[in-house]
Amino acid sequence: MNTKIKIQLSVMMFLEFFIWGGWFVTLGTYLGNNLNATGAESAMAFSTQSWGAIIAPFIIGLIADRYFNAEKILGILHLAGAVLMYQMYLSTDFDGFYPYVLGYMILYMPTLALVNSISFNQMKNPAKEFSFVRVFGTIGWIVAGLIISYVFLWDSVEGRQEGLLKNTFLMVSIASACLGVFSFMLPKTPPKVGKDEKISISAILGLDALKLLKDRNFLIFFISSILICIPLAFYYQNANPFLSEIGMDNPTGKMTIGQASEVLFMLLLPYFFKKFGFKKTLIAGMLAWTVRYLLFAYGNAGDLAFMLIIGIALHGICYDFFFVSGQIYTDSKAGIKYKSAAQGLITLATYGVGMLIGFKIAGVITDTYKAADGFHAWDNIWTFPAIFAFVVMILFVIFFKNEEVEYKE
Repeated sequence: MNTKIKIQLSVMMFLEFFIWGGWFVTLGTYLGNNLNATGAESAMAFSTQSWGAIIAPFIIGLIADRYFNAEKILGILHLAGAVLMYQMYLSTDFDGFYPYVLGYMILYMPTLALVNSISFNQMKNPAKEFSFVRVFGTIGWIVAGLIISYVFLWDSVEGRQEGLLKNTFLMVSIASACLGVFSFMLPKTPPKVGKDEKISISAILGLDALKLLKDRNFLIFFISSILICIPLAFYYQNANPFLSEIGMDNPTGKMTIGQASEVLFMLLLPYFFKKFGFKKTLIAGMLAWTVRYLLFAYGNAGDLAFMLIIGIALHGICYDFFFVSGQIYTDSKAGIKYKSAAQGLITLATYGVGMLIGFKIAGVITDTYKAADGFHAWDNIWTFPAIFAFVVMILFVIFFKNEEVEYKE
């Protein structure tokens, strides 16, 4: 892969995740402050990610993989997304906002697979080359958070009072338009499947891999993956509103510590895999969710602010040790025939079904512990996912039998 292509792919990844991190992190705070949304309404808005994840395989499998170059589809989706994002910027109430965020996420979620497809198509050795390109996505997410908090101060107390968080949608709309235009300059990535080649719905959704559920260990892992997404949804939906409400300075910027942690623990993952094995690594990931939420429940923005920072920094263990480890485990169990189908099934189960349930529950719990003055009893809200994650971990410990899983670097 020559330097020009490497730079192109890196810019593509940077913008792809700058766009996501530039509005999704602060969405909960924006909905509450600017649109006076309830917890249930916030859950509806965040659930659009799950609906996008469920619909995305159809866009990729039925359109992108059969009729058009991936880079052209990527460009069209981001240009259309820029228009919808601008409409979100103009919205003044939740009823007007929701159709645009739903439409946007249906368009955006397929682009996550497209940027990977475009990257892999240019690489002779993806196992070695992809990590360099993908890390620019994490950098893009971090830069978006730092700009919001430290450059424009949109999430400061004054910024929230003035409703400045709406500017995140304008910023992302511009970035999306830039990536849309830039996508047409990316290396050509032709369709993988012939127009006349038959492809089943079950293959598109990864349902062919359901045969793997006959394996008791994989079934336990599959169920645990869905269940652990319920506490995960609490973090996505409530972390930024929580930090903002209790008075933490520059909450969005501080949350980028989680992405830096993600990079660090990704590098440490091979060591943990070899040293402790798959089961203990996964258990560490689930236990980290419990510890994180207990830190959130009992920390504050004053003398116990360090507890909140530690909770944010645990993101690398929470995400990498469970979800990345799970992808590796799924790959090892699937075999050549079901590799793609198995990964598609896990994605559908977690980001689709699991988080859809999680956002719904998080919305109900958040509304339950909202006082008349608009403030929340956050200790009660965070205790629920802490206990839930711990119960899932205990069940996994009891029912999952230890087995060797090879980590291929």
